[in-house]
Amino acid sequence: MKGFVNTIAIALCCAAASQAVGGLPDKCVDPCYPMRYGFMARQAVNAAMAPQVLNGHVLDQTVWNYYFEPGTDKLTTGGLERLAYLARRRPCPDPVLYLQTAQDLVYDQLAPELLAQNRQILDGRRIAAVQAYLTAQTAGRPVPFQVVIHDPSEPSLASSAANNIMSQNYFRFMGGNFTMGGMSGMGMGGMGMGGTSMGGMGGMSGGMGGMSGGMGMGMGMGMGGMGMGTGSTGGGNVTGR
Repeated sequence: MKGFVNTIAIALCCAAASQAVGGLPDKCVDPCYPMRYGFMARQAVNAAMAPQVLNGHVLDQTVWNYYFEPGTDKLTTGGLERLAYLARRRPCPDPVLYLQTAQDLVYDQLAPELLAQNRQILDGRRIAAVQAYLTAQTAGRPVPFQVVIHDPSEPSLASSAANNIMSQNYFRFMGGNFTMGGMSGMGMGGMGMGGTSMGGMGGMSGGMGGMSGGMGMGMGMGMGGMGMGTGSTGGGNVTGR
């Protein structure tokens, strides 16, 4: 009896303590846990990423030397298209553009001081050419564009890597049903067969046939789950058990 009373007393003390902790004022506990610390963590990650985003945007807003004919202020066709793109951004264009200082001038070793002088003159002419085209492009919806000169290195990527990225990107627009159908049929045939290559061939043919809609070939998809891989090879049926 004495032990039972002690157990009851301990349980009551624990319950009272838990109620007291739950009723502590906010200065003793954090009522916003863990949301407060999750927000702080997101802010820290975004703050570290913000300079990278800004640098990328500045480079995207840059009018490079190759948008002009070498050594002149005449915009090329590509330069005109790029400025038109920047002027038509949604929801609104960024009015601050950046012009790469002229690096396409010929350096004369006998008169090195002329390089800085000619560069300054050409930069001013190119700014005027950019602003003139943007004014004409945004007629009726004027935007106070400002062109700032800077001198960054041109971002680049190896052509083979860029080709690989773009080819894979465009390939995804073809959809994945055909590829997944073939893989599914081959996998079902492989599970249904008893380790023979004929069943794998039948499963793969059935998987591909299920997508093309041929008679009898669609059975490879339906019967693959039951351990059959049936497909058509054009001359007859190949069955794997």
